Amino acid sequence: MKKVTCLFFFIMFFIGADLFIVSPLLPTLRTAFHISVEHSGWIVSAFALGYALFALLAGPLSDGWDRKKVMMIGLLSFGLFTLLCGFATTFWGMLLFRFLAGISGAFVTPQVWASIPQLIPSEKILKAMGIVTAGLAVSQMIGVPIGSYLAAFNWRTPFFAVGACSFFMVILIVFFLPSIPPILSEKKSPSILKRYRVLLQESRSKITFFAYFVFQLGNFATFTFMGTWFADRFNLDVASIGSVILFLGLGNTLSSFFSSNWVQKIGLKNSFIWGVIVLILLFIVLPFLPNIIVVTIFYSFIYVVIGMVFPIIMRLLQTLSTSSRGTISSLANATMYLGSTIGSTVAGILYANASGFLSVSLFTVLCLLSSLLLFQKSGVLPSSQQCDTKVSSA
Repeated sequence: MKKVTCLFFFIMFFIGADLFIVSPLLPTLRTAFHISVEHSGWIVSAFALGYALFALLAGPLSDGWDRKKVMMIGLLSFGLFTLLCGFATTFWGMLLFRFLAGISGAFVTPQVWASIPQLIPSEKILKAMGIVTAGLAVSQMIGVPIGSYLAAFNWRTPFFAVGACSFFMVILIVFFLPSIPPILSEKKSPSILKRYRVLLQESRSKITFFAYFVFQLGNFATFTFMGTWFADRFNLDVASIGSVILFLGLGNTLSSFFSSNWVQKIGLKNSFIWGVIVLILLFIVLPFLPNIIVVTIFYSFIYVVIGMVFPIIMRLLQTLSTSSRGTISSLANATMYLGSTIGSTVAGILYANASGFLSVSLFTVLCLLSSLLLFQKSGVLPSSQQCDTKVSSA
């Protein structure tokens, strides 16, 4: 089963890299396509929008299909459209290929999560999920800097590399992944609308998912224009931007692996509340820091905290229902990418028309504060002891 887990890890890695890889390329793409700062954010939004729109359909729909076939077709089309991004000659062509790549990715990732319980022994499921989750964190830590270094030769190279690797992953799926037939037939499976209606019929679920959306709205706003800010204020080239992001991803990855011990000591609720408060304070100070070294240190710490807070949010979402976890995962993915779509668009408008990165950072502060208040209002954050009990039994 190690081969299957490693295969899923790299699938998540390349899909995550395709989203994150664009952030440090925005200054270069802005010049290549002769577009404004505001419009450059659309390149991130296009992928995220395609994913968000189809994630809600892809997960439930594929429950009635062979997951191996869906994964192969989805990853094949994902690689094709990513490869075409490297051949794009116009801004609108790039947006179209990014949008189609996002749709393709939306059909792949639900298969990964849903296949783990079917292929991995029960006693190793949690470990496998942790490894697969790390694929996304590592894509930010390693994938983005590698993409930045490749882009130093030509901005098209990272897209060619991700596309080619995706094709290689399809070959590995053919040889190493067994057939994964659906557990339930389409006739026995509840309708998509009914699944979401049941999940969201309680106000607690609605508020919790909205709180998660607002959190990602602020998170992706600053992440999208991080590279642009580094280039505009500190005159960093694309390779240097990748080096900075390497440290940020390292902090996020290490936190994802080791922060659970800290959470157990001070409690899930306290960890979440104080984590968000620390993020708010850091984003208030961030735009006023004097040089790139101090900015890198602060930003690394920001992603250490995010690496602790994000798994807590995902665990809280899973406590909303014990019978609809697949639907929760699909809705969480869609919510994240919708937050990325709107957050990057709003950030582009603020960066171009307000006070640059300062306005973007303050927007993130407002989102984080609102998200914290919404999580408190939802009732999903009871006392630390109660919350830990619920999560451990979920």
